[in-house]
Amino acid sequence: MEKVMNILKPKPNPQQQLRDWQRRLRQECRNIERQIRDIQREEKSVEKAIREAAKRNDMVSAKALAKEIVRSRKTVTRLYENKAQLNSISMHLGESVAIARTVGHLSKSADVMKLVNNLMKAPEVATTMQEFNKEITKAGVIEEIVSDAVDSALDSEDMEEEIEEEVDKVLTAIAGETAAELPEAIRKERIKQPAQTSENGQEEEAIPEGVDDEEELEEIRARLAKVRS
Repeated sequence: MEKVMNILKPKPNPQQQLRDWQRRLRQECRNIERQIRDIQREEKSVEKAIREAAKRNDMVSAKALAKEIVRSRKTVTRLYENKAQLNSISMHLGESVAIARTVGHLSKSADVMKLVNNLMKAPEVATTMQEFNKEITKAGVIEEIVSDAVDSALDSEDMEEEIEEEVDKVLTAIAGETAAELPEAIRKERIKQPAQTSENGQEEEAIPEGVDDEEELEEIRARLAKVRS
């Protein structure tokens, strides 16, 4: 009986499907814009904390916060790329519907398939795009995408190297002469604190000198990490 009902059920109108998909894509773009604004707003408080840390020659805290700034800016760049790809999907879908008026049905699009595949790997929109992928696959716009494994470990190592290269630039740009004029020996000494030994003989992570409130430092990091997620 269910098969009969499915056969009798009219096929969705391509124009209506397009409007629904484009509406959801626009909503996703608005979500991305809001996340970018949240990240950039939170960065302001982090920049202030970096300047304050630099004034008291606490380059351990300043560097830790600068690293968070670099991570956040990379996230913002990726979000802009995600938004551009969402807009491209919407444009290609419009072209597919225009073709459907001539051939009578939605045709497959290699461009849409490539864009959807890329966005399914983007952590910020992966869940939404996985559901979207199912719908447009069912509608015949793309073929079923087989997820390929990604070597995230290598990507992570490369990203860490890039982040380290950018940290000093961010420190100089935000803290200005205060950070730039510190002697190299002092910067290295403060950044690479020796490990401390506990009573039981085990090494513990050194507590940076000059940090007024470690809880405040962790709170700033946590807020920035939250808006990036």
